[in-house]
Amino acid sequence: MRRAKLLAIFTSILLAAAGSSRAQDRSQARSMTITRYGIVAAESPLAAQAGAQILAKGGNAVDAAVATNAVMGVVEPMMNGIGGDLFVMVYDAKSGKLYGLNASGWAPKGLNPEYLAHKDVTSMPQTGIDSVTVPGAVDGWSKLLAKFGSMKLQQLLAPAIRYAHEGFPIPEWDAAYWTVNADYVRKSPSLKQTYLIAGRTPHVGEIFRNEELAHSLEQIASNGRDAFYEGEISKRLVDFSHSQGGSMTLEDLADYSSEWVEPISTTYHDWTVYELPPNGQGIAALEMLNLMSQFPVAQYGQNSADALHVMIEAKKLAYADLGRYVGDPHDSKIPVAGLLSSDYARERAKLINMKAANCSVPPGNPPSGGDTTYLSVVDKDGNMVSLIQSNYSEFGSDLAVGGFVLQNRGGLFNLDPKSPDVLAGHKRPLHTIIPAFMSKGDTRIAFGIMGGFNQAQAHAQFVSDVVDFGMNIQSALEASRFTKLSFGGCDVFMEDRMPKESLSELTARGHLINLKGDFSATMGGGQATERDSSTGVNFGGSDPRKDGDAIPEQPPAQ
Repeated sequence: MRRAKLLAIFTSILLAAAGSSRAQDRSQARSMTITRYGIVAAESPLAAQAGAQILAKGGNAVDAAVATNAVMGVVEPMMNGIGGDLFVMVYDAKSGKLYGLNASGWAPKGLNPEYLAHKDVTSMPQTGIDSVTVPGAVDGWSKLLAKFGSMKLQQLLAPAIRYAHEGFPIPEWDAAYWTVNADYVRKSPSLKQTYLIAGRTPHVGEIFRNEELAHSLEQIASNGRDAFYEGEISKRLVDFSHSQGGSMTLEDLADYSSEWVEPISTTYHDWTVYELPPNGQGIAALEMLNLMSQFPVAQYGQNSADALHVMIEAKKLAYADLGRYVGDPHDSKIPVAGLLSSDYARERAKLINMKAANCSVPPGNPPSGGDTTYLSVVDKDGNMVSLIQSNYSEFGSDLAVGGFVLQNRGGLFNLDPKSPDVLAGHKRPLHTIIPAFMSKGDTRIAFGIMGGFNQAQAHAQFVSDVVDFGMNIQSALEASRFTKLSFGGCDVFMEDRMPKESLSELTARGHLINLKGDFSATMGGGQATERDSSTGVNFGGSDPRKDGDAIPEQPPAQ
């Protein structure tokens, strides 16, 4: 009798467990990080952990973001570092205000079309010294900490300096990036000296050190932004530029300053989505959302042929406008209000034919009016940071000095005198890297997805996954994506997790689909943090297309 009773109890437990298991069936691979304390989401767990430790020591979200970014420049040097640019949005919980910082660098004063013509160069170089612009990241750190920081730069850069000195084990994705770029690294004397071990790229788990970068970071930790723009580092950078036949001067560096800007926004189904204004491509993400809002995307269903068709066609329209109108706003007038107006979206949306792909999309007439790292931070008080930083291409200009890669952001200029993005001295190019932010009621999300011109279209897909299809931030980061990296034609990359019936229907409409893997690096990788201010609970998500993680702040010991 007792045995039968035990068997009945055991059976009921198994049945309950089975029911619970079925209830937990999902396509999401990992759960969100959830805590009442802070969270740092970054491409490297080591970098995210460094930022989380700063939070645990009493630092705020901005302090943690700078520390995390500095470590990212050490552990993922091909993607970012102090030789690149930086864009940030900061949500200040006390004032309820969202701030934007544009820390993109300008072209050297002597770098102009005439200068390149004397070198018999007829198109913008994509590598080499004439693709290098003044790096903005360190000045960006300085501006952020002056306005919001609570800790000294020496303390914030200490983790990065230690990893540069002691070394760190190479993670999987970064080992792959190194391997893919091995030939470029070997052909560049400055990269070869810094980024090879015994003449080869490092393997997964192998320890990599960068003493030269440690020295550069130590100077910045001791002397702040002046160490980079007016000290020993600036002299080394200019001497190196001259040795390569470049035009950068000490004045180009000393005169540089990042600037605070007002974020731009649009409304997508009761959510307000924010991007930074041009010279970045964030305006294309907002225009995409405006176009998508003209169609019942949620009713079509996630990854349905109709939903994907609308997004792809909206991307083409928005990017046609991006290429036509966006450059440095200090140099040309950009019709931001017109591009974001609802009337303009309604007119442009009429060009979307639901039965056929458009392979040639011209820019509209609005009324007047590359390879990156992203990190997101929320602290226990609700302050949030959305930060993106980059060398542009992997290993940037294929040049390194002082232990860091020099960005090739100048490659985004062009030599067409009619273009708003024509090359000129002390002008900033059209930029691909964009941080993002979205809010509704008590909920705020800081997010970003990397990958050159993938970014604006990836932002729009992330927003749609959250708003139209009710996904949480982790699930939205993991969701299958498309990307169209060209501005013309009907070609489009898609992950092969997309439904087969949708792929067939899209092909029938004229889309030329190039299938990639389940979680393809072509789609970029992202991070996100979320704050529910009504409960004080924070959430974090990290994209499996990167090595990263969302690391929670360790609560103080009792």
